This record gives sequence, C-alpha cells and structure tokens, in this order.
Amino acid sequence: MQPLDYHARRHALTALRQAVLRHQDALLAALAADLGKSATEAYMCEVGLLLDDIGYTLRHLRRWMRPHRVPAPLSSFPATSRVMSEPYGRVLVMAPWNYPVLLSLQPLAGAVAAGNSVVLKPSELAPASAAAIESVVADMAKECPCVSVVQGGADTASALLEEQWDYIFYTGNPHVGRIVMQAAARHLTPVTLELGGKSPVIVDSSAHLPLAARRIAFGKFLNAGQTCVAPDYVLVHRDVHDRFVALLKAEIQRQFPDGCGRIINDRHRQRLAALSGAALSDVEKPLVLDGIDASHPAMQEEIFGPILPVLPVGDVQQAIDFVNARPKPLALYLFTTDRHVRQRVLGECSFGGGCVNDTIMHLSQHNLPFGGVGESGIGAYHGRHTFDTFSHQKSVVDRGLWLDPSMRYRPYTGAKLKLIRRFLG
Repeated sequence: MQPLDYHARRHALTALRQAVLRHQDALLAALAADLGKSATEAYMCEVGLLLDDIGYTLRHLRRWMRPHRVPAPLSSFPATSRVMSEPYGRVLVMAPWNYPVLLSLQPLAGAVAAGNSVVLKPSELAPASAAAIESVVADMAKECPCVSVVQGGADTASALLEEQWDYIFYTGNPHVGRIVMQAAARHLTPVTLELGGKSPVIVDSSAHLPLAARRIAFGKFLNAGQTCVAPDYVLVHRDVHDRFVALLKAEIQRQFPDGCGRIINDRHRQRLAALSGAALSDVEKPLVLDGIDASHPAMQEEIFGPILPVLPVGDVQQAIDFVNARPKPLALYLFTTDRHVRQRVLGECSFGGGCVNDTIMHLSQHNLPFGGVGESGIGAYHGRHTFDTFSHQKSVVDRGLWLDPSMRYRPYTGAKLKLIRRFLG
C-alpha cells in the first residue's frame, strides 16, 4: 500500500467530519432507536466528542507526522537520529454497541490520520447505529476510498479475523478480546484491546459527599450504566456510609426521574435481573444495592447496567486491599480531600485511568491516553496517542561520511577495548 501523504490524510479527515455533520440527525435518531439516548446525551457523549476529536487531529496532524530528532550517543558521532511514524497498512476496527458512533468512528479517524486503510465492523447489536455509520463511511469514501464498512454478526467477525491484517483494534469484552488476540497471534498482528472490568469508586471520610453523590450518579447511570468506565461499585468509609447513600438516592431522583436509557436487548435485561433480583420490568431503572457484601452476584462480574452496589469499608487500606485483590480495572475513581489518601490510592492501586473527585471525565481529554491494564485491556488511544497507536515508529540513524573510527572493526586489540570501555562503560 502507498502511504497517504499529509494532504490526502487531511482530505480524508475533512471528508469524515463533513459526512458526520451531514448525517448528524440520522446518527442521533439511530442512537435514540438503539439505546434510548436523548439528543443531548447522544451529542455530548458521541457525535460532539467525535467532531471534537477530528478537529483536534486536523489541527495537530502535520506536527505528528513530522519525523522528530532524538539525541544520538557519542559512539555514533557523526550522526543524527530520527523517529519516523509510518502506517501499519490494513487495519481492522471492531466496534462495540454501547457507544456505537464514537467507538466506531473515533478509531477509524485515528487510523486514517496515521495513513492506514481501514475496514470497520460496527456491532450488529445496535442495528440502527450500524446502518447510520455505514452511510457516513460510504459518504466519506466518495472522497477517500481507503475506508469501508462490513456489516454482520459473530460469523462475519470470525471471517474477518481469519484474514491477515496489519493491525487490529477491538473494543468490547474480555472474552471476545481473547479470541481476537488468538486470531491475531496466527499472523503476529499487533492489537489494541479496549476491554473493561469492575471499575471501583472509593469514597473517603473526607470526601465532599454531595458532590461525590452527584458525580457518581452521573457517571454510573449515563447510558443506563452501559459504559465501560462506569463506576461498577462503591467502597465508602463506614463513618459516612449512611449519609452518602441518602445523597446518592436523592441525586438519582433528581437526575433520572424518568429512567436512564434503554438496555440493549432482552439477554442483557435478563442478566441484570438475575444480578439484582429486580423484576425484568425494572432493570432499566437506577438501583442502589446497599447492605450487600463481596459474595453478592452483582460483585462477581462487570455489571454494565444501572445497578450500583455500595459496600462499607473501615479505612482506606481496606479499600486498597479490596481493589488489589481483584483483576486490574479499566478505571478507578477516588473522592477525597485528603492528599495523603490521594497519594496512597493512586500509588498503590493499578488501573487503566481515572479521576480524583469525578467520574469518567478522563475520557474527554485529548492529552491523556485511554486504555486498560491487565485484563482490562492492552494499548491506549485518544489524541496523539491514537495516531501513535496506528503508526509504526521507525528508527533511522543517518551517519556522516567524514569520520569512521576504526575501533569497531576487526582486528580487535587491547587499545580498541580500552576505547570501547570509555564510550560504553
């Protein structure tokens, strides 16, 4: 494949941006049909974030593409050393259903910015969004034939994974992530896996409780809890437990009096009913599970729905030990005004990313890499990190011709060894 130059990449990104703007109403309607998202939530969390990301990439693309010099050691003198970003080639993007527009077109935009050709497979579980996305990409492809969409279910995904790709980008659950990684291993194809896990919230006794309740309710029940970085459970200091729970329930009534969206399908509704013990007709309503312990069914898997377990802890060490006894989460959120507690939690807990005194907002920052660790994912993206994810970093040393020290060449002598030790010791 001939790599796209700067002007071709910029033209492709501009074509994508214009296509999204032209199909904006259809995208918002599709998100309402699939997930019950209001126009405000759909724009704020998907279409608007996508347009913002494309605009940021367009503003910085020329600088990102430029080879950058790095210091060369004295042993290479005279030489200059550079790192060049080159596209991998053919990229497969496999997108999820929970944020179908953003998590399909954001990595596609980054892959194109890095100069790749892209095949995008949207999730079949959000069919209206998948159809709208295909229309957007078809519109873009009139100006940039390096992109295409393949629709279908699990059989289509399996067939795609049988092909040889230069890079695979998958967002979804750890079970399918393992399948993707096994398929990629057959061709030694590099992957990014954006997975999930049980993202904890720690509420310290020093926390600003009304603000904590407000921001936790927002982050948890956005998109009916179907967010990979949604708070999955809360560990709250025993001294403030009762007040926090009362404030949290009041916030739910204030922010979500009519519910919080639509669960994607019947299978997930039945799963959530089994986890919570609620009636099937109530699983789309926010629910706080208080008075449970770590053995409760809702604590055994990622919830991915509007159910929030709240567990009391005696101190911050108990909270840290609880988190560290489980797989590394995609996100962690801490509410505290005590800087020593902040230092301990951030220093002793391993997680993909997170916030102090907020939830989920780290996703909206271009300069922060977003990704998991351990079972919550491999690799990261957003902003410059997306460009780097879809680019091979090619190292080049450019040696001068006017000096060629003999110490590296045979025959080796004691004097040469002394010189080598001086340079390398």
